[in-house]
Amino acid sequence: MTDITPTAAGPLDGVRVIDLSTVVMGPYAAQILGDLGADVIKIESPADTVRVGQYRTTPGMTPLNLNVNRNKRSVALNLKDDAEREQALKLIDTADILITNMRPGALARLGLNYTDVAERNPRLVYAHAQGFRGDSAQAGNAAYDETVQASSGLVDVANRALGKPVYLPTIIGDKVSSLTIAYSVLAALVHRDRTGQGQQIEIPMTDTLLAFNLVEHLAGHTYEPAEGPTGFALSMTKGHAAVPTKDGLACVIPYNPKNFRDFFAAAGRPELAADPRVNGEAIDRADNEWLTERIAACAPALTTEEWAEVCAKHSIPMAPVLELDRAHEDPYVRDGHLLDAVEHPSEGTIRTVGIPVKFSATPGSIRRLAPLAGQDTAEVLAELV
Repeated sequence: MTDITPTAAGPLDGVRVIDLSTVVMGPYAAQILGDLGADVIKIESPADTVRVGQYRTTPGMTPLNLNVNRNKRSVALNLKDDAEREQALKLIDTADILITNMRPGALARLGLNYTDVAERNPRLVYAHAQGFRGDSAQAGNAAYDETVQASSGLVDVANRALGKPVYLPTIIGDKVSSLTIAYSVLAALVHRDRTGQGQQIEIPMTDTLLAFNLVEHLAGHTYEPAEGPTGFALSMTKGHAAVPTKDGLACVIPYNPKNFRDFFAAAGRPELAADPRVNGEAIDRADNEWLTERIAACAPALTTEEWAEVCAKHSIPMAPVLELDRAHEDPYVRDGHLLDAVEHPSEGTIRTVGIPVKFSATPGSIRRLAPLAGQDTAEVLAELV
């Protein structure tokens, strides 16, 4: 059982963040800042959909809520009420960073857009995340992770590689945007601390995921005129997937000719190890499909553990497929405290995802588990007096 350390300080100790966002994108970004030591105050609306769904004992304490709202204090305020909105503004006056994904029209009606709050707190770093750029024709459109996967080209990549226009089974648009919010506000904070000047940052999900997607998939269209198709050759190879071993599933990715020769030799296929396609100076990517088929055919020769030993010996990239239902038993996960059990005040024993980065001088910490809606209202508002 992991201990919670209420007094631990991280690299963002002394920074105050107002989380005026809902669901995952904004809250996850704010949680990251909280993990790194920031004082995060979440202003809860009467109905945040992240609190709707499965829960163990307490309404609103869903798994998703528990995973994006730790290291925060929750203040319940009805922003449509004049007095409570003024309390929210007073909290924003004390903040270094504000994160919101409310639509621009709603922010304007509530007097919470950047111009309004910057008049009161010109040092504020104001991060506004939304589905599409504010200057685009789609600016006011609703956006969900699936729509962003479509509008960023990710569904096209899946369709071409898999033959089906599927969505990735993870909310990648939300989470990549969360990371983008986090690094953007920290960069703006550095600028603010040098100049005293706050600023507004716009983080459009579609633009963010498109930029993320095209790092490798722009490929031949990097050049003008194009010198080849879009799509990263290895990722787009038919059959590019984890393979069945003698007793399970593993990712085995020989990457250079020597990797392939060592792999085929270990599988007892000397004729493949002698093949000219793996005996040149480099792999011809035109052979990707043939090589992928050979990997899948050879992998059942050994168990997953045997392949792990072979691949470690020969520096072949390899990893067993982690089964999420048993992730907490995996030695790597366990030893890295990536999925420890903790005692939640209302939910009992839960598992919480660990902090993935390590600081030698100012480590992050889990100081508070996700709060009940509004549980810290009195404490936080008392600090305004």
